[in-house]
Amino acid sequence: MGQLKHHFFVCQNNRPPGHPKGSCAERGSFDVMDALYQHIEEKELWGKVKVTGTACLGPCDRGAVAVVYPEGVWYSIQSTDDVDEIMTKHVEQGSPVERIRFDPESM
Repeated sequence: MGQLKHHFFVCQNNRPPGHPKGSCAERGSFDVMDALYQHIEEKELWGKVKVTGTACLGPCDRGAVAVVYPEGVWYSIQSTDDVDEIMTKHVEQGSPVERIRFDPESM
């Protein structure tokens, strides 16, 4: 196995329907994880990119939320198209996707 370059933590928190905070699961975080795994498979990135589902990461209103280490880049992912862009720009080219990036400390 090669050296791990990126580790995605994707919130999978699933609150009851109608909860005032909402949840990443109801905003598509399971689809996000599936899309990440699909890219990893297609690009043969096993051992270089890892994906882990997590409990609540905190910024529920931004869901589906993911944070990528070692950079500590937080993303508000709205669709699987965003995953395509993250995999191309962030993982392959080394540039975070500023359009969907956010700073959880500024909230």
